Amino acid sequence: MAGIDSDVYCAASAVIITFILLGKLLEEKAKSNTSSALKKLIGLRPKTVISILPDGQQKEILVSNVMPGDILLVRPGARIPVDGTVTEGSSFIDESMITGEPMSVEKMVQSKVFAGTINQKGSFRFRADKTGDDTLLAQIIKMVREAQGSKAPVQHLVDKIAGIFVPVVIIIALISGVVWYISGTDNALTHSLLAIVTVLIIACPCALGLATPTAIMVAIGKGAENGILIRDAESLEIAHKVNAVVLDKTGTITMGEPVVNSIMWNKNSDIENYSRILLAIQKVSEHPIAEPVANYLKNSSVKENISSVYVESMTGMGVRANIDKKEYYIGNRKLLDEKRISIDNELAEFAQEQQKESSTVSFFADAEQVHSVISISDRIKDSSVEAVKQLHDLGIEVHMLTGDNEAAARSIASEADIDSYMAEALPQDKHDFIRKLQQQGKIVAMAGDGINDSQALAQADVSIAMGKGSDIAIDVAKMTIISSDLRKIPQAIKLSKLTVRTIRQNLFWAFVYNVIGIPIAAGVLYPLTGFLLNPMIAGAAMALSSVSVVSNSLRLRFKSL
Repeated sequence: MAGIDSDVYCAASAVIITFILLGKLLEEKAKSNTSSALKKLIGLRPKTVISILPDGQQKEILVSNVMPGDILLVRPGARIPVDGTVTEGSSFIDESMITGEPMSVEKMVQSKVFAGTINQKGSFRFRADKTGDDTLLAQIIKMVREAQGSKAPVQHLVDKIAGIFVPVVIIIALISGVVWYISGTDNALTHSLLAIVTVLIIACPCALGLATPTAIMVAIGKGAENGILIRDAESLEIAHKVNAVVLDKTGTITMGEPVVNSIMWNKNSDIENYSRILLAIQKVSEHPIAEPVANYLKNSSVKENISSVYVESMTGMGVRANIDKKEYYIGNRKLLDEKRISIDNELAEFAQEQQKESSTVSFFADAEQVHSVISISDRIKDSSVEAVKQLHDLGIEVHMLTGDNEAAARSIASEADIDSYMAEALPQDKHDFIRKLQQQGKIVAMAGDGINDSQALAQADVSIAMGKGSDIAIDVAKMTIISSDLRKIPQAIKLSKLTVRTIRQNLFWAFVYNVIGIPIAAGVLYPLTGFLLNPMIAGAAMALSSVSVVSNSLRLRFKSL
C-alpha cells in the first residue's frame, strides 16, 4: 500500500461533511423564514378595542371578546379591530393593505370597514359584523399560510443524480475490487484495495456537489450587484421557466402616490391671489388630496401668507373654508350642484377629459363660480412601459391586477401595453387569478408591493416584492427589487436562464470527468498499458474537477443582464 497518502482521504472526508452541514444549515434557515410574514400579518390586529355598552359607557375589552353586533369606537390613528359597518361619525381610512391604493377612503354611516386598516384623523363608531377567523385580515393570514405550506421542497437536479450516482459508483468500486482480487496477478489483494479506494476517491461527488451551489452563490451576488435580492435558490431555478408575469398596479407599475397632473384656472380669475388662497386651505385640510395639491403649489413658487383659515369637512363632497369672512370650497361635482356654483364651459370640458383618463378631479370655487380644476392621479413609472416590452420580447405575457376602478385600470393597461387586467380586485381575487393561470399550465411570476398582494405572492411560482413596499410583501416574496424598477424583472429572468445554463454545464463536465476517470481508476488501462492510477493522482484530479466547476460558475460574474 506504499504511496497512499492518508491526507487524501482526510481532505475528501472534510469536504463531503462540510457540504452536508452547509446544506442542512441553509435548509433550516429557509424554514425559519417562512413564518416571519405570518407573524407580521397577525401583528396588524389590535389586541384591545373600546366597546360601547348598552348604557352608553365606554369599556376597553380584548378584541377576542368582541361579538358580532357589538358597537365599537375607533379613535384617530387606531387600527380597525374587526370587520363592520359604520353607525355614527365619519373619517378617512387607509385601506392600502386591502386595495393597495395610496389614497385614503372616506367612510360615513353605512360604509364597510375592515380589520387591520388604519383610521386617519376622524373618530367614529361601527357595528361589528365579522370577528375572529371570519375577518378579511384573518382570511389573508390563512391563505398565506396555506400557500406557503403547499410548496413542495425544491428537488435539485444534482439530488436526483446523486441518488443513482452514489450506489452505481459503489457497485463499480466493489466489482473492480473483486475482478482485481480474482485476476491472479501478483499482490492481487493490494491491487483490489487500491482499485476500490481510487474509484471511490476519483468519483467523490465533489464536482457534482459544487455544480449547483457555486453557480447559485455567484448568481445571488450578481443579482445583488444589479439591485435584485434573491432569498433562495428556488426562485432562480424556476424563473427561467416563467411564461406569465402578473403585476400589481399601484406602487409597482405606477408611482404609488397621488400627484397633481395639472391645474387649469378660470381665465377671469386672479390666479396669483386664488393660488395663495388654495394653498392656504390645502395646508390645513385633512382631505387625502390636500397634501399633493399643496406640494404642487409650493413647487410652483406660490407664496402663502394667509394665517387665519378655518376648514370644515363636508361629508361625501369635500371641504368648506372661511377666509376673511368669505367662503371657499374644494370638492367634487356634487358639491358644485349642492351649492349651485357655476362653472366655465372650458373648465367643465377639461374636467370631463381628465375623468376619462381616470384622473381624480377636484374643483376650487367660491360661492359664485369655479376658479380652477385640479387633476390628480397616480402616474405610471417611466420604466414600466419599457419593462413590459422587454417581457413581451422574452415571450412572456403580462397581466395587471389592481384594487382601483375600471377606468383607471383600463387607462394604465393601455398605456403600458399590458395583455389583460382585473380592476377592483381584492386580495382573494388576486390569489384566485394566480391559481387560475397555474391551472392553465402557466409558470407565474407575481410582482407586488403591498400587504394586499401577500396572498398572491405566496401562491405564485416566483414571487417578487418591490423594495419600497411593505415588509410583509418582502418577507413573503422570494425576490426583492431594491429600486422598484420593473426592468429588473426581465433581468432577473435572464439571470435565472444564465444560472440554470451554468449549472447544466457544470453537471455535464462533472459527468464527463467521472465517465472518463472512473474506468481508468478501476484499472481498464492496466491490461493494455500497465498503467494503474495512483490514489494521490485521483485526489488531485478530483480537486481539479472541482476547480473547473467553480471557475465556470465564476464566469457568471462577467455576463451582462
